Amino acid sequence: MAVARVTMAASRTTGEDLEDFSAYAHLSQEQLLQIAIERSLADTNLTPWQNQQVHAHMQPADPIATQGPPCNPNPANPPSENKSANIYRNFHNRIFSKGQDKVIAWTRHNGNLQVTVEYMNDLDPILSAIWKGDVKALQKIIHSKSKNLYEPNKDGWLPLHESAYYGSVKCLKILLKAKPETINKQTNKSQTPLMLAVCRKHFSCVEHLLEQGADPNLANNQWETPLYKACEKANEAIVELLLRFGASPTKACAQGGTPLHEAVRNKKLKITKMLIKAGAKLCAKNIYGIDSLFMAAQCNSVEVLNYLIYKGGNVNTQANDDASALFEACKNGHAKAVEILLSQSADVNITNKTGLLPIHVAAKNGHDSIVAMLIPRTSMVKVRSSGISSLHFAAENNKDSVLEILIDAGYDVNAKMSDDWSKMYEDHRSTALYSAVANSNIEAATMLLEAGADPNLDIFNPLLVAVRIGSMEMVALLLKHGANVNAMLPTHPTSFPAALVFCLRFMLMMKCLLDNGCDAQSCFTCQYGSNPHPPIKQGQWTRNGRETMYYLNDEASEYCVEFCEIISTPSVSCWVGPIINTLLDYVGHVKLCFRINEHLDSNKDWAHIKERSVLPCTLMHLCRLKIRQRLGIQRLCHISALPLPERLIMFLNYERESFEDIP
Repeated sequence: MAVARVTMAASRTTGEDLEDFSAYAHLSQEQLLQIAIERSLADTNLTPWQNQQVHAHMQPADPIATQGPPCNPNPANPPSENKSANIYRNFHNRIFSKGQDKVIAWTRHNGNLQVTVEYMNDLDPILSAIWKGDVKALQKIIHSKSKNLYEPNKDGWLPLHESAYYGSVKCLKILLKAKPETINKQTNKSQTPLMLAVCRKHFSCVEHLLEQGADPNLANNQWETPLYKACEKANEAIVELLLRFGASPTKACAQGGTPLHEAVRNKKLKITKMLIKAGAKLCAKNIYGIDSLFMAAQCNSVEVLNYLIYKGGNVNTQANDDASALFEACKNGHAKAVEILLSQSADVNITNKTGLLPIHVAAKNGHDSIVAMLIPRTSMVKVRSSGISSLHFAAENNKDSVLEILIDAGYDVNAKMSDDWSKMYEDHRSTALYSAVANSNIEAATMLLEAGADPNLDIFNPLLVAVRIGSMEMVALLLKHGANVNAMLPTHPTSFPAALVFCLRFMLMMKCLLDNGCDAQSCFTCQYGSNPHPPIKQGQWTRNGRETMYYLNDEASEYCVEFCEIISTPSVSCWVGPIINTLLDYVGHVKLCFRINEHLDSNKDWAHIKERSVLPCTLMHLCRLKIRQRLGIQRLCHISALPLPERLIMFLNYERESFEDIP
């Protein structure tokens, strides 16, 4: 058979379970090759022994079939006629068939995947015998002394390691009897035969090795002992066996994790009990400062958590970042674990190194039931001293249900972040309302405003943000609750309301602002008047292609930008006529500056706008301006409540330009 080579990207992972693929026996070689390629995406490492032997002899192989998708039969329901074929796939990148005496293997060379079809007879005789479980063949090789059983390959693997890895207990017994001194021999990665058998969950191999004197405490190069790996694999029988033969439950791996950590992580109460009975220490911590009780809270191992508390575990245990077990449970949304910890009087007011409380992280992640449990126990003094409210996190992360719970509980909707927290944001926001507006979250903003949130507390007024993102609904909501329509930008001084900067090409938005009292008169104030203007300064609002609206770290600008400069930018200049025409509806007599006149003169269709600016205003228009001025900005929204005729109210609200327009 010809050798088939396929190149593809695949992730390198290591598996340790043997999977029954008897359902694949009916497949053609082409289909098996496709499966080999597909499976290589999950696992691409050969065992060291196989890596040495593979491709020693290659038989011609049929080309890989390219028609149709890779076959993926269900191993759980194999056809009855295929059960005897006994095809297996091991997780070190090899599919082999005992019935067909054939191996489909794939290896990686310089990032390329190479797939080959080989016959077991072409491989190392010992390896072939171990794979087949052929005891007679193995005994024959040993008696003939044709192979040195004590000679490791380049990775330090002996045939005994292969037998332990594949669970060939009969072969293992023969090899161990022939060379008993190899029982604790370690590979280049310090793996003993016992370690390999444990990792592969081969109970009979583990039992025989221990009975023959294998050391249960020899660790691999990561300091992981067989007991640690058994707990990692959550194998109760092997854990019990190892403990019976003297395995230490206190030895830690390179990361500081103990067998108890792994048992807890896997939520294995029985293993946990066995380890503690054998002397495992509850207080043992890994390099991150996490002990077993902390891990139980982290993983929501409820039964284990209860047991650890019963055995004296510290409910206020903290990791290296000072996060408590309760903090971790709240972060991950483990309501049952939180309930258990609270029932055992866990301290809800322990902060982590950033000063955050459990209620902060619960709010941030939207765990409303946990927030409800924490509210009555959390100190408001602690919340205030943290420099940030749970409301901020809820609003920033669009956790509306949490926001509602916190508001109902009386959390201050006008709480401001401390300077340290505020400076972490480019826009230096300080209120929960600002985050809701920035997220265009109408529901959250409504809840906050109706609860009494002040829309004018932030350095950058939330109204400016709403105008900038073009949300008419949000702008109307903020204006209804008293947002300052004439707010200025602290980073860029202007002679006119900053909100107009962001809506010059959105006439409906501009009219909404003007209807609500935006100062149109200031747009016609120009220090140069009818005299020629100096060249416009470039880059007022951008730097390196980025908008600098929020750059408080920039040097304070002493230059005050005029309205005529803003409308002269290339992106806006084509809208000058409609902009000026709209503004004239909200002012009395004004004198246009030299630059605005230049723009109006550049387009003959705008001649009537220039003419309108020089004609006297009608008495009716002046009266409207005077009435609106006397009412004041905050009361403009109440014009409809005035005891005036409907037509007059519509005129005052700019719903009709004049009485004559109303039928």
